[in-house]
Amino acid sequence: MLTVRNLVTGYGGAPVLHGIDLHLARGEVLGLLGRNGAGKSTFVKAIMGLLPHASGHVEFRGEPLLGLPTHRVARAGIGIVPQGRWIFPGLTVAENLGTGTRAAGLAADDVPEAVFRYFPVLKQRLKQRGGTLSGGEQQMLAIGRALCGRPKVLLLDEPSDGVQPNIVQRLGELIPALCSELEISAIVVEQNLDLVLAATHRCLVIENGRVVHEGHPDADIHTLERLLAV
Repeated sequence: MLTVRNLVTGYGGAPVLHGIDLHLARGEVLGLLGRNGAGKSTFVKAIMGLLPHASGHVEFRGEPLLGLPTHRVARAGIGIVPQGRWIFPGLTVAENLGTGTRAAGLAADDVPEAVFRYFPVLKQRLKQRGGTLSGGEQQMLAIGRALCGRPKVLLLDEPSDGVQPNIVQRLGELIPALCSELEISAIVVEQNLDLVLAATHRCLVIENGRVVHEGHPDADIHTLERLLAV
């Protein structure tokens, strides 16, 4: 689904990623682990076309992706759940979901049935403003909004950030279930090892802008703990 080779990018001429290689298979949930400042969110921004000075090769479903504007990346089939969620606090839940459907060129109310089945609280709060939801509910809304764009690949940037432990545990169950049912591949960008252990099939660890480890989360738990230790 997604192939990344020798991805180099950064900010203001200062490189952050130094040649990232990554392959995401169809239906796979991949964990991208690393400490704060390792380059995880920079990777997501580069894929989504938010960093103009990126070099290397990014291929999505056989087509080159690097250099496309963000709206074309989204329309091609890559959805993002950004760190901090970035919902629209003044808009209702329904209006927030509508921004996702319109990004895919669909009607505002054309919300996939799975969104309400997996996140029933959203259906109960359709008229409620997004900013009045709890942190966990806002994360559900951010995921639901991304799913409204009918992505084939979903990028989740720090989905555990600011979310209660019980919601993080629930996300560990929901993410692989959603991906399996909707036939979506996903990259879970995290430093929460428990979530990665629960949700992913394989993981990479980034350190100082480079991949320093790749393997199965369960088999490599001691290595992962060591690499993520502060």
